[in-house]
Amino acid sequence: MTFFTTRTGRRALAGTAFAGVAALALAGCSGGSGGSAGDPDEAAAEGGELTVWAWDPTVETIAAAYEDANPDVTIEVVNAGTGNDQYTALQNAITAGSGVPDLAQVEYYALPQFAIGESLADLAEFGAEGIADAFAPGPWGAVTYGDDGVWGLPLDSGPMALFYNEAVFAEHGIDVPTTWDEYLEAARALHEADPDMYITNDTGDAGFTTSLIWQAGGQPFAADGTNVSIDLEDAGSAEFAGFWQQLLEEDLVAPISSWSDEWYQGLGDGTIATLTIGAWMPGNFETGVPDAAGDWRVAPMPQWEDGGSATAENGGSAMSVMEASESKALAYDFLEFAANGDGVQLRIDGGGFPSTVADLESEEFLAKEFEYFGGQKANEVLAESSANVVEGWQYLPYQVYANSVFNDSIGSAYNGDGTIADGLTAWQDALVTYGTDQGFTLE
Repeated sequence: MTFFTTRTGRRALAGTAFAGVAALALAGCSGGSGGSAGDPDEAAAEGGELTVWAWDPTVETIAAAYEDANPDVTIEVVNAGTGNDQYTALQNAITAGSGVPDLAQVEYYALPQFAIGESLADLAEFGAEGIADAFAPGPWGAVTYGDDGVWGLPLDSGPMALFYNEAVFAEHGIDVPTTWDEYLEAARALHEADPDMYITNDTGDAGFTTSLIWQAGGQPFAADGTNVSIDLEDAGSAEFAGFWQQLLEEDLVAPISSWSDEWYQGLGDGTIATLTIGAWMPGNFETGVPDAAGDWRVAPMPQWEDGGSATAENGGSAMSVMEASESKALAYDFLEFAANGDGVQLRIDGGGFPSTVADLESEEFLAKEFEYFGGQKANEVLAESSANVVEGWQYLPYQVYANSVFNDSIGSAYNGDGTIADGLTAWQDALVTYGTDQGFTLE
């Protein structure tokens, strides 16, 4: 079984789909409070029924294993859609006050929206804070949004690395870049050697953009309750904008959208030579670009400063217990099994990249040889990236909406009309207006 993750910004969400979420959050409307806290062990022994919304296929395997260990528990796993489709259905159920599952898979960038709406149970009441050290800093920081609760447990993570076509680099005698300046030089050399060849592709992706800003030390978003600040002109944002603008102006980026047929073709024939992307990508290479097996390798993420080691997250998801659940203690017991128990290895076996420190540091995990990557022990690179994720990043409490309108503001820059910096400023203006209209206080 191969693990797939949702790519932030992959699918545009209609601007009106979440228009009422902020207002509901400000009103503290969570669709009704569920059962009170209890003892998870006792709840598992007593038994009961749970409904879990998740698109990741390994959740069904984990649920079956949990049922085997707890014969009096029955778990129904429902695929209510991937990413934004599920969030829309989940928000509709919350608003209606019925049909809310006991647990739901939620990507890190979307979690604040449901946390501030009081739709998620605070897992601190079950002692979740006590297992903080079990998780890598990046994912744990995402589930403790606002530092006033634990709103889920990490299922996986997406520390970034440079996936590169070694065959292409070797053919043209180009060194694998370790800095973004070297990346620019490599892009020029590749395109000069073959005008049909590009260092990478991009047509505007909110998740990719914010991840590179994150790595550069930017902190454009901050929120404390309903008080929000946005600064997409900070130093990290400016560094990314200036660098990526140069790549665009020199026509060094393929104008191909990720996850399209043309994109897979480019990865297969070498005309797209690198991807800087999350650690969940190997499974997508194996199934989506099988003919390029043996050509690709994994290297550390290029650095903004020579000798640096900073990385960022790109993708990944948590699982949260819903506030409306009448079986919170049982739901938490299953969640801990999935995120920090026997379920973790089942996810790894299914192609997931772990967020648990013990697995990231295990000899077996680090020693795994990837046939697709020419026998490389790719997890060594990916685990190192996880340890070096820049701390302190925050998403907006309406990041789902923000990502859905990203290309409305910045897309023209990819067509030569305006600059990335101008687009980021326009995006900021749109997000300030939206936030204000929804009742947030913009600082």
